[in-house]
Amino acid sequence: MKTFLILEDGTVFEGTHIGAKKEIISEIVFNTSMAGYLEVLTDPSYAGQAVCMTYPLIGNYGICKDDMESKRPWPHGFIVRELSRVPSNFRCDITIQQFLEQNGVPGIAGIDTRALTRILREKGTMNGMITTNDNYNLDEIIPQLKSYTTGKVVERVSCEEKYTLPGTQKIEENGPLSGSSVFCKEDYGAGIRERKPSLVKTLNGKGLRVALLDLGAKDNIAKSLAARGCDVTVYPARTPAAEILGDKPDGIMLSNGPGDPKECTIIIEEIRKLYASDVPIFAICLGHQLMALATGADTFKMKYGHRGGNHPVKDLKTGRVYISSQNHGYVVDMDKLDPKVAVPAFVNVNDGTNEGLSYTGKNIFTVQFHPEACPGPQDSAYLFDRFINMMQKEGTIHA
Repeated sequence: MKTFLILEDGTVFEGTHIGAKKEIISEIVFNTSMAGYLEVLTDPSYAGQAVCMTYPLIGNYGICKDDMESKRPWPHGFIVRELSRVPSNFRCDITIQQFLEQNGVPGIAGIDTRALTRILREKGTMNGMITTNDNYNLDEIIPQLKSYTTGKVVERVSCEEKYTLPGTQKIEENGPLSGSSVFCKEDYGAGIRERKPSLVKTLNGKGLRVALLDLGAKDNIAKSLAARGCDVTVYPARTPAAEILGDKPDGIMLSNGPGDPKECTIIIEEIRKLYASDVPIFAICLGHQLMALATGADTFKMKYGHRGGNHPVKDLKTGRVYISSQNHGYVVDMDKLDPKVAVPAFVNVNDGTNEGLSYTGKNIFTVQFHPEACPGPQDSAYLFDRFINMMQKEGTIHA
């Protein structure tokens, strides 16, 4: 079936239909990851957007539900050069086509994704429509595209009720240490799925209680802490600061999430109260931006954002560069930082934008990139250990 991607500048791409049979208008963004399309699809930070994958073949290893970062896909649409209809992976549960259909996500394949990416890089992120209507009228569609906004999406992707993910009690529960797993023919023959390897070597967070504010959190944030022994309680985005602090956590995490951070006015007010406490805080992505706004800094929308698993960030304290996973369209304005409140801790090597802050006189540090990865490199997973060390120094571990 013919399908069209129409951009708000009037550019039209013609391809073939994939996924669910529906028409959508959305913000069009691109992701440069070479693998991890399932993690991208189930990342709540993509709510309100349609994602173009720059890697040319998508779906070749199918859908392994164990790798999902939330319970469902969040993008409005999916754009690829070629969609693999026949996956080849022993962990595969269903095909990507089935996954898109079951979850109501339409898409388009067979277009020149390199050309689309170049347009978005040169002109900036823009809105678009995916439609199968070959009688489309640009004069009617373009005003609709220009008026579209993602709106307040954090509340849509956050959990509805708080829940707790218990920490690992024995290191063996995390699965085989990366590089040490051995193929078991008998298990494979019996249909027993091989466990994912772990990079965690010690339960250095055992006994610590972490409050995770879910602004659209990927599952691996809580899992990264739980794998180190922390008990993680996840709270809905609009939970009052008084409730979180009343539960007496050893540390607080602010998660990633979608949309314009300045739309989150109520949440910002509560984060300002968390900042005023003495509880150690670690924030990622949207959480990083909201903490900056809560303390008087500013954010702005980037031309086309950072989305992919290959973005270099530099630690300004050590000079070391890490390859990171990223997904954001907004960034903290370093020119409007008050050094009495916070100073830059990481910068993006490619464009010099802010990638992290260290808060003056507070046990608070925040990063724009994703140390939990999924997808992407796990170079910066050590930041979870840094957070654990901060909590241990601040107070006594609960029994």
